Formats: sequence, C-alpha cells, structure tokens
Amino acid sequence: MPKTLLLCVLSIAAVAVVGCAGTSCRSCRGSLPYAQVEELYSDNFSHGLSNWVAEGGQPQLTGGEMELDTPVGSTVWFKPELSGNVLIEYDVIVLRMGGANDRVSDLNCFWMATDPAHPEDLFAGPRREGVFARYHGLNLYYVGYGGNTNKTTRFRRYHAGERKLLGEYTDPAHLIIPNHTYHIQLVVCDGVVEYYRDGERLFRYEDTEPYQRGHFGLRTVENHLSMDDFRVVRIAPIR
Repeated sequence: MPKTLLLCVLSIAAVAVVGCAGTSCRSCRGSLPYAQVEELYSDNFSHGLSNWVAEGGQPQLTGGEMELDTPVGSTVWFKPELSGNVLIEYDVIVLRMGGANDRVSDLNCFWMATDPAHPEDLFAGPRREGVFARYHGLNLYYVGYGGNTNKTTRFRRYHAGERKLLGEYTDPAHLIIPNHTYHIQLVVCDGVVEYYRDGERLFRYEDTEPYQRGHFGLRTVENHLSMDDFRVVRIAPIR
C-alpha cells in the first residue's frame, strides 16, 4: 500500500460521496450516503505508532502496518479525541499463519468512548490493562465482530455500566474470514450510528442521546491482526 501522511488536518475543496474513490479502500463495495466535508486525520503508519496508545498487548510496526499479535486482551486507542459528525475507516486483517495467537476471533472496536468518571480525559482513571470488564463503565459504541471464538457479531451501546445489545449475527456470512482484508467504516452523524463492513451496512441505530465526542479504539483478545490506512473524515448527510 502507498505510504502518505501520518497525521493531517485539511479541507477538501470538492465535497465528495464517501466511498471507494481513495486508494486505501481495498475491499469496499459501494458508497455510503454521506458527503465528506473535511479530512481530519490520516495514519498509514509510515512514521510509526506515535498516534496510538495501547492497553494490554502492545502493537508492533510490521511492513508499514500496525500489527497486534497478543496472548492477552488489548485495546489500541487513537490518541486524538473525535467529535461531531464523523466517519472512521480503516483496513484490517485477522491473520491465520500458524502462530500461537492465530485463533481468528474478536475483530472488535470501540468508538466515541469517554469515561464518565473522567469525562475530559479517557486515560486519567485506573489502568485498564486490556481487561475487558474494565471497559464496562465507559460510555461508547462497540462492535464485537467474530467474538466468542468467531461465533457471534454484536453491536452494543455502553452507558453507565449497561451494555445494551442493539443487534447480533451468528451466520457465517457475518463472521471473520481469516487473511481477508476488511474495510471497516464507523459512522456517527446527526444521531445515526452505523457500522459497515466492505461497504455493507451491518448495523444502524438512531440514538436519541448520541455520543458526540470520544475516542476510537481497536480491540481484540488472544488474537493476531494487522491494521492499515486509518482515516477520520468530517461528514454530512446527503439531503
């Protein structure tokens, strides 16, 4: 994959439909019903991992990608806090190469995450160290794609200790295919929260009290995966 900028804040002169126009989208199919207004951040890991902080297992830079090969639970957070109407997208592969952690499970993510006990700083509280139960008190959106040893894909909204289940799949078409490059897209726009995989919308939720700011985190446990071409875009619905 071509390596471009580590981190950028720029305006896009021509408003475009969010979809597969860029070279980073290797697997995306179709376009999303949003216009991109401004690219906020872009990280293709050509300059290291300085934009990320890990809890639990630690990622490595391998071949210009962020690789997480961990025997324990791990969440790798993007350091800048996001806010407003945004699209978060990235390419990710769950690897099965015969390694000790290559169990093909838990291609998970948190987004718009905040800590009610420390609302101005997600990292100010007690150390979570990648232990899943220690995230239950956060406010966030969560998808556990191929969780429970690749048996379930679930969408939840965390609030005040409640982890409300908003949707679930158990069929093979919505579980992890190892060594496949997935293009994941997360949307928060005017109270609508969505999760797309390779251009297909798997989950949609209209939140009457939407989370309008917070952090993105790549989450897994006892697994081996690789991430590239991370991007955050300011978006607007196409009227």
